[in-house]
Amino acid sequence: MGRRLGLTTVAILLGLGLALSGLSAAADPCLKLVFGRYCLGGDVNPLLQTAPVPLTQEVAGKSLALVFAEDVDQVFVLSYGGRIYKVLRSYRVATQLRFEEIQGLLVEKYGQAEDQSRFPDYASTPGRRLIAIRRGEGGARQVWRPAATWRIELTWTRELGLSLAYIADALEAERAAQLGRGL
Repeated sequence: MGRRLGLTTVAILLGLGLALSGLSAAADPCLKLVFGRYCLGGDVNPLLQTAPVPLTQEVAGKSLALVFAEDVDQVFVLSYGGRIYKVLRSYRVATQLRFEEIQGLLVEKYGQAEDQSRFPDYASTPGRRLIAIRRGEGGARQVWRPAATWRIELTWTRELGLSLAYIADALEAERAAQLGRGL
């Protein structure tokens, strides 16, 4: 009888532990661990309490932007209501070769992207597209949707340079809806 009670107790404790871990996961959903450090969809507050500290941080209402140094690049962590909706790496070196290298790695991992690039009619070759980007007349944009809840965007524009972003769709939409109402 003592052994049976022990197994029942273990089963109850195990079930309770799983239920509590499920509650913890529901409170802080990590849709994707980005760049090995940033939890897309998760709580932004732990980033404020760990090293390295952000280079800069800006607050505007419920929005928070943090900028971290990653080697020569910069990583922008954007949150709304305390949850991370976008992690964007801005590459210091923006070249056609670097764009194709990153794109190749993403294609290898996630498959073909949706091409949302916009270029003027004259930019039909890689060289002319590069000219259009440098003039601010066009931009390259590749989008992957590996999950229903988040997406990846690889972009190259004059304004932002070469960047790779991981975006939580629902959180971004919630932020946009609130900003659209003037909140």
